[in-house]
Amino acid sequence: MEAFICKTCGVQYPPATQPPDRCVICDDERQYVGWQGQQWTTLSEMQAQGYANELHVHEPGLTGIGTRPHFAIGQRALLVQTSGGNLLWDCLTYVDDRTVAQVRALGGVQAIAASHPHFYGSMVEWSLAFENAPVYVPAADAQWAVRRDSDVRYWSGSLEVLPGLTLIQCGGHFEGSAVAHWSQGADGRGALMTGDTIAVAQDRRYVTFMRSYPNYIPLPPSSIQKIVEAVSGYTFERLYGGWWTSVIDEGAHEAVRRSANRYLRWIGEPPDGRST
Repeated sequence: MEAFICKTCGVQYPPATQPPDRCVICDDERQYVGWQGQQWTTLSEMQAQGYANELHVHEPGLTGIGTRPHFAIGQRALLVQTSGGNLLWDCLTYVDDRTVAQVRALGGVQAIAASHPHFYGSMVEWSLAFENAPVYVPAADAQWAVRRDSDVRYWSGSLEVLPGLTLIQCGGHFEGSAVAHWSQGADGRGALMTGDTIAVAQDRRYVTFMRSYPNYIPLPPSSIQKIVEAVSGYTFERLYGGWWTSVIDEGAHEAVRRSANRYLRWIGEPPDGRST
């Protein structure tokens, strides 16, 4: 049996003789079914079609992993390397023997987590490739973890999964939407990995927040405030969003605050009184 993969969101389902009738993640209002209708693929089919992963270093201890050609949502994963183990953040769909060997050369994977269900990809497949590395899923988003045949662990609030690497539940995009704080990132000034729980805007002085990005559904003021409060106690100079170029190199902590104030102002909620 093969594990079928939704071509629109890239999430892998449990092995079966036939693909599911629908992708529950794409049926949700935050995502969409592709214009050609529900379509499925498998890792073996992707390999035959010439898909491959490429690795590039963002900064010392942080390696991006992306798939070419573009597949599904097209996010790149982040491998955070520490003396206490490595975290694979925002999983990809595609994984093959070459990628596994490259990641092993960087210390392997000791923990797996994602910002939200759209980026779950083939997280169980990655777990099985790395000695059943634990997959950390927010309890609030357990229903979206459609494949669970590895060491899936549920958490809430905040959790230090490896020394200096803390998962933080922010809510917003999904109830369990999270970020990962890397205390030693940015030369010890701290880095935040956010997927699109906190999304880097095209003007990279700013970030933004949405319930649905493809369907343009905004978040209410309470959700914005909750996200900002969740990360306010952490030091981070740099912020990594979900794609290769979605990076705020410096001043990220202030950019989150400034962006939240701008968002609240434009939806009619008075900001905190500071200059935007």
